[in-house]
Amino acid sequence: MKKIILITAVLLSSMGINAQSPEARGLEIAKAAEQADLGFKSSSVDLKMTLKNKNGQTSERDLTTKTLELTADGDKSLIVFNSPRDVKGTSTLTFTHKVGPDDQWLFLPSIKRVKRISSNNKSGPFVGSEFAYEDLSSQEVEKYSYKFLEEKEDILIVEQDPVDPKSGYTRRVVNYNKGKGYRIEKVEFYDRKNSLLKTLTYSDYELYKNKFWRAGTFNMVNHQSNKETLLKFSNYNFDANLTDEDFTQNALKRSK
Repeated sequence: MKKIILITAVLLSSMGINAQSPEARGLEIAKAAEQADLGFKSSSVDLKMTLKNKNGQTSERDLTTKTLELTADGDKSLIVFNSPRDVKGTSTLTFTHKVGPDDQWLFLPSIKRVKRISSNNKSGPFVGSEFAYEDLSSQEVEKYSYKFLEEKEDILIVEQDPVDPKSGYTRRVVNYNKGKGYRIEKVEFYDRKNSLLKTLTYSDYELYKNKFWRAGTFNMVNHQSNKETLLKFSNYNFDANLTDEDFTQNALKRSK
């Protein structure tokens, strides 16, 4: 019997049949994407946010985002609005955690107060955009369970199911480009009823420091509201040398 099992295993191997489960392969791809982006330490970037309503009318906002890479836990990020005047100085601080809910705070200059964002409100819109507060968190492997769906040339399609029961999504379907450092090309978001809610498309990629792929454009389309948010990135800086002191509640209030 042992000989039959051994022969069968050899035949399957020679036929190129991969016994890896869809769940194991999905997790493997997510880990490869995480590994490919390790080591940037910190960065800053300027953004132009364009909001488009269902009638096609647009409004623009200018922002700056700072990110601090952490390996023991999730990354930290600080987003500051620079214009227009009605939102200038508004800022958001996010501490992503590998396990458990993230910590997020919002500073409103009009009342000069820092407001903690409840875990129950993470699925709410970020300052009127089509991005939710939970979309601001870094992509930590531990936040999802995985299932590999299919491969189309260099694109690996993986379903990600949020571990957090308070997430606004039942699942995300992520397209990874394995030929370009496992960078993400597209994400589809499904709501709590498992209906397609939004699609985020990444484009205009550039390679920094011969390793780190960063998209120049994010386009988030809400299929249910027919609204859209476009983000244009410029002036990436990987020599910012940011520290934990740049990501405190005091830093949140000092941001301009």
